[in-house]
Amino acid sequence: MDIAMIRRSLNGTLTELQRAIERFDVARAGDLFEWAWHQASQAPPRETREQRAQLKDLKEVLGSRRWREEERRLTAQELRPRPVATPPAPRKRVKPPVSAQRPVVQPKTVWSSDAPPRATAPGSVQQPARTAPPVPATCDASPMPVAEVRPVPRDGQSGLLGAGRLAELATDLRPLLEQTARAGATTTWTAIRKRLPALVRLHRDDESVLLWLVDDDRDQSEPLLSALVTVGDRQMHPRFPTIAEQLGVSAGRSSTQQRSAWNYEVLKAHQHWRHRR
Repeated sequence: MDIAMIRRSLNGTLTELQRAIERFDVARAGDLFEWAWHQASQAPPRETREQRAQLKDLKEVLGSRRWREEERRLTAQELRPRPVATPPAPRKRVKPPVSAQRPVVQPKTVWSSDAPPRATAPGSVQQPARTAPPVPATCDASPMPVAEVRPVPRDGQSGLLGAGRLAELATDLRPLLEQTARAGATTTWTAIRKRLPALVRLHRDDESVLLWLVDDDRDQSEPLLSALVTVGDRQMHPRFPTIAEQLGVSAGRSSTQQRSAWNYEVLKAHQHWRHRR
């Protein structure tokens, strides 16, 4: 899709989201917020910086105390059981007096079991009395209950997030890494999860995608912030070489070359962000 068309669609969604927030339409605002992030993920992060910054501001509104209280109120209203209308009581039949009862006369037919036998002429064969044909029993035609079939998730796919959600999380992660670079330090995913609780159960593949999205938003002259995410005692993340190659930064083939490239990116990140706010 054309990037200009994505921007136009995203701007239209942001306008509708603003109106939903002004009307305090909680359900519609939540759907539009999720859809806006999905649209933003269809373009490179550097192409939708302005829109993602606006979404970040709106996220604070949607996470405010007043908004959360309205969400809880609407949820409680939906879960509240509705009153069930009681059916009217059946009318009690009044038995008429005996004098008003009409006598019931049972008709006599030739096949009735209580009919007297006919007189037969001598030498004639008596025909057996005809009986009423049996009435077929009615069968219950109600269908058997069918068990609901639910799709089974594939292995390794249950923890993966959608593109829109990843774009939203990457927008939250980048300021944290910039702050780490200004402090001249490194961080780990354990420390990041303490600062961003939304990343507690993040899949490892999604972690790599987030780091790629953070650095894809950078200018070409800026160093890689993903290099600041380490493992163990300030050791290079094992996925850094792959992320760097995907971002157009050569990390080499041997372990020595990859470690040298990583140290260089960490040093550049500290120098670049030291005096920036």
